[in-house]
Amino acid sequence: QVQLVESGGGLVQAGGSLRLSCAASGLIFRTTRMGWYRQAPGRRRELVATITGTGNIDYEDSVKGRFTVSRDTDKNTVYLQMGSLKPEDTAVYYCNAHMGRYDFWGQGTQVTVSS
Repeated sequence: QVQLVESGGGLVQAGGSLRLSCAASGLIFRTTRMGWYRQAPGRRRELVATITGTGNIDYEDSVKGRFTVSRDTDKNTVYLQMGSLKPEDTAVYYCNAHMGRYDFWGQGTQVTVSS
């Protein structure tokens, strides 16, 4: 079965950096589109970034230039390097694996940015 395990969240001051990791198992990682989503209290879950198996990348507009998504096929892991963090980046961040009609989610990791 597909498992996605996130790590790397925490509390950081505005302007700081964090790196999130998502270890994937139970899927063919090299061909799976991976992504990061986030959900703030009282808001809908929103896309942050996606990366395909061929390396095509998309970012949500508000994180462009600040966040970088990458993947390591040898480790079946996808990363989200977050810089210049803002209080509005505070949310639970979820790892996503998208395969055809199916989406799989990790348990989420909290990121809190203090002002």
